[in-house]
Amino acid sequence: MKLLAALFGRRARLRWLHLIIGGALLMPYFLVGAVLVGMVGGGALFSSVPAQFAAFAVALPLAAVSGFFPLVRPLSVAAARALCGIPPGLLADGPAKTRQARVRTAGWFTLHLALGGIISGATLTLPPFAVAVAALPFFAGLRTTWMLDGPEMLRGTWALALAPFAGLAMLLALALVAAAAGKVLARRAPVLLGPTPEDRLAAAERRAADLAVRNRLARELHDSVGHALSAVTLQAGAARRVLDRDPEFVREALTAIEETTRRTVGELDSVLGLLRRDEEPGDADTAYGPGLDALGVLLAHCGVPVAYERQGDPDSVDPVVSREAYRIVQEGLSNASRHGGDTSPVRLLLAVRERELEIVMENPLGERPAVVRPGGGRGLRGIAERAVLLGGRTEAGADGGLWRLTAVLPGTAGRTEERR
Repeated sequence: MKLLAALFGRRARLRWLHLIIGGALLMPYFLVGAVLVGMVGGGALFSSVPAQFAAFAVALPLAAVSGFFPLVRPLSVAAARALCGIPPGLLADGPAKTRQARVRTAGWFTLHLALGGIISGATLTLPPFAVAVAALPFFAGLRTTWMLDGPEMLRGTWALALAPFAGLAMLLALALVAAAAGKVLARRAPVLLGPTPEDRLAAAERRAADLAVRNRLARELHDSVGHALSAVTLQAGAARRVLDRDPEFVREALTAIEETTRRTVGELDSVLGLLRRDEEPGDADTAYGPGLDALGVLLAHCGVPVAYERQGDPDSVDPVVSREAYRIVQEGLSNASRHGGDTSPVRLLLAVRERELEIVMENPLGERPAVVRPGGGRGLRGIAERAVLLGGRTEAGADGGLWRLTAVLPGTAGRTEERR
């Protein structure tokens, strides 16, 4: 049963079909070879077996030349994946762009057409012959045909008795040869159509770029939505505590919650829009987010008191740095609201210097230890990633009774573009 499955199973049939396709692709080159052989040697080509082999030999170099075209590889890969049962990861994607890839593709194309031509020719001629041989004992007229005109010894009684078995053996031999040829192609495909070192490097760069975009979007969602939820939680908690005593404060808190959620919905829509946008990874890095010009609105609705000190002009900061600085401040305020005291002021220093932007945030530590959330710590890690991507640095940690966060970013456009 295993032998029959190997010869006539679904995989074997698909590989056989793949070989027949190779034979069909060989025909234009074979016809050109036949014309050239006929011009040189003369005579009847299709009645001369040596002339046909000569045309076949001429056709293969012509096929090899065609294999150097870049688009041959994706077509060959698609056929090999569909018909040879090869896992997608073992074969390269896209056109062949390097010399090594084109040489390999030409080798595969030539091998495919050569084996396909042989198997296709055998598939067209051998089954009718095998059926005729198997039918010799039952049809007397077949014994006098030119196709079976052979030595006298093959016309004896014993030959007629063995004829059905001989015909069946021919068909099995054809299936065996076709299965072997299909297996050869399946084993050679990862070698000849597999990714070259340049292809692997390009794929790794694409994966790294995609991962960078996903990490960037994750940071945007964490910082914008996380900060908004922290601010809403603080405002709602404060309003609940004074609900009966100070209705005016409650109204102000509800107004702040409304404005915060409305602003966050807009930011969330912008981030999700990047997921739907068909653009290069680098475009997503710079296409979204408020900058330091929106810092006043952030401080007014963050839910904690802030002592803000500014040195220099934030408008002179590069837009990319300004956007990242805004997110760093936003995440720092979110951490302060979660881990600081209920009424502890947060000190924020924004210092714009000639070649760098320094952000310092300090807040007293709360009396109760912060509750460690499952999967926590992404905020500080996101702050560090933002700084490193711009060529900056961060420091964060407890200093006495204070929690201090310091971020230093390059502050000029020229230096930022160089880093990126």
